[in-house]
Amino acid sequence: MSTTQTSRLARRGKEAAAHPAQEARAKADAGSGWYAWLARGGLVAKGVSFGIVGILAIGVAAGSAGKATSRQGALQILAQHTWGTVLLVLLAIGFAGYAIWRFVQTFAEREEDGGEKGTLKKWGKRAGYIGRGLIYAALTFTTIKILIGSAGQQSQDEKAQKTTATVLDWPGGRWIVGIAGLCIIGAGLWNFYRGIKKKFEDNWRTGEMSELERAWGARAGIAGHLARGLVFSLIGVFVAKAATEYDPKHAMGLDGALQKLADASYGSFLLALTAAGLLCYGFFCLVDARYRDVSTNGGSSGSAHRRPGRQRASAVTS
Repeated sequence: MSTTQTSRLARRGKEAAAHPAQEARAKADAGSGWYAWLARGGLVAKGVSFGIVGILAIGVAAGSAGKATSRQGALQILAQHTWGTVLLVLLAIGFAGYAIWRFVQTFAEREEDGGEKGTLKKWGKRAGYIGRGLIYAALTFTTIKILIGSAGQQSQDEKAQKTTATVLDWPGGRWIVGIAGLCIIGAGLWNFYRGIKKKFEDNWRTGEMSELERAWGARAGIAGHLARGLVFSLIGVFVAKAATEYDPKHAMGLDGALQKLADASYGSFLLALTAAGLLCYGFFCLVDARYRDVSTNGGSSGSAHRRPGRQRASAVTS
């Protein structure tokens, strides 16, 4: 084979390898096709999972049997019912879709501004996408383990304490746990800010929404983000406390945070209020799945009201 033929074949091979990546970026830019299905299916699964946690927590607040639980615990409860198996399969598919969507976002993210500030912003977003993708990849794995009957009965609280104990034994482990706690508190504060300022509306194609849909979607978004902000902040405070007191027993997960609310003064009222907020967040995710502009950087430019996703779609696919 001649050198010319070898170089030609090598060039074709590179082009063939680059084509799927280019197609993925085009779908992400347009917010269309399989990319949109991954995003919307994932948001539905996310909403359903939070809604189930909210319903179970409302039952606890009302005095029904059982304890407040995390999303993993809620999935294990679903597995006890025949109809729950079908829902678990659908949720596993949805969680996997959400994880893949976030990973593709990481690859497709573009630098909006020039210079160092724009680069930092881009990589900050990418880190956020990777983090969310990993969370939902783990949730997918947990759901599959529950379906095949190999998942243990360990609560999220127990997992958090076990992980914290392991990290505390590392060199600098106390600092790592402390920083993790501060990051979780930061996530809680971000949820408060996003809810109060209704920043989630920046991602919506509001031109396609009726006044009633937008009004109730916004109300659910505010209540849901405030509830998540409270829960995240509570988890972060106790993780930070585990670091300062060098005691992993202070660490907790979502189930522990809800139980803390239940055990506090006026606990039933606080738990019911937070549970209602998580239920609202589940509803918000369903609205988000329907009206979110999932195109790359779709809501970041402030032009979501003009349906930029539709405009980019025509530009990319024409």
